[in-house]
Amino acid sequence: MQHQVIFDGGPLAGGTAFADPLRVIRADTPDAVPAAFAAMEAAKAQGCWLAGYASYELGYVFSHKLHDLMPPDRATPLLEFGVFDAPAPARAARAGGGAVLSAPQPVWDQDAYSAAFDQIKAYIAAGDIYQANLTFPINARYAGTPLELYAALCSRQPVPHGAFVDLGGPVLLSRSPELFFAINETGGIEVKPMKGTVARGPTTDEDAAQVEWLRGSAKNQAENLMIVDLMRNDISRLAQVGSVRVPDLFQVETYATLHQMTSRIVAQLLPDVTLRDIFGALFPCGSITGAPKIRAMQILRALEAQPRGAYCGAIGWIAPQGHMQFNVAIRTVLCHPDGTAQLNVGGGVVHDSTAVEEYTEALLKSRFAF
Repeated sequence: MQHQVIFDGGPLAGGTAFADPLRVIRADTPDAVPAAFAAMEAAKAQGCWLAGYASYELGYVFSHKLHDLMPPDRATPLLEFGVFDAPAPARAARAGGGAVLSAPQPVWDQDAYSAAFDQIKAYIAAGDIYQANLTFPINARYAGTPLELYAALCSRQPVPHGAFVDLGGPVLLSRSPELFFAINETGGIEVKPMKGTVARGPTTDEDAAQVEWLRGSAKNQAENLMIVDLMRNDISRLAQVGSVRVPDLFQVETYATLHQMTSRIVAQLLPDVTLRDIFGALFPCGSITGAPKIRAMQILRALEAQPRGAYCGAIGWIAPQGHMQFNVAIRTVLCHPDGTAQLNVGGGVVHDSTAVEEYTEALLKSRFAF
């Protein structure tokens, strides 16, 4: 099967495919990351496109406070990007009749989740952090091919930032609704963090009531605003002075199984910003770490059972002219050649969160797949 990266959207209207890479740029260790970014810059300068992903743990490379926390047993590289001549329109993938995931098997039950949750609440009470995005894996098996499963998931729930990645390692099927960042050819940047979730209502009236509840929820607004402030700070490291703005705050977007609260931040980048600069300032996305970011990541590394890998990383494309777009790799399934699959779920824990509600909300976020 050919190596390829497919985006539900992407630079071409109606879906974009990058097939048969000229080569693959990959970094498995922190020492390999600088050379990988240099190779990506060189490919872009030669007029090539890039498409692929960065794993969550790439964020450990950018802070001396996180270097020593790099997990040794990661299943995915820190960076993996294909180099391509040009994108092409994506042909609709056909869903195989047997392309399904088996019943979900959460690695944490309510008791295990609550034990980690209680420790986060203690850190919040002590003033170490304001919020942490606690996550855990769900295991399953898949039938059919990963591409057929991707097609089945696409037909079930359209999302703005879905993607399929097969560059020779584990295959990623992403049904992400969340934009991490988009940069245009003139250096305008946009980020759109999601924080705040509620399930769809069973009737039209109840569904509308759920939207109004989420829109007016002081807890969810506070949770969202913490991440907006964090990401404004991250972007300011790259942006022209005075250009950072928040044109949209506490908007509610609706998907097949849930409603999400989003905000939008825009800015104008400084000239000559490199790919390494962009990822170093922004990665990983604040909506899936917590605030303050570095301290939250330290705490989560101690509490979570295993590396996140591609989950909570970013999947995207980069054009030779400099425009690019990356999602936050949530709602993302990792398919291994032996037929096993893994996806992770989680959510932000703040001072007035409860363990039962947060665990239930996390499982709700897996419904896209099952």
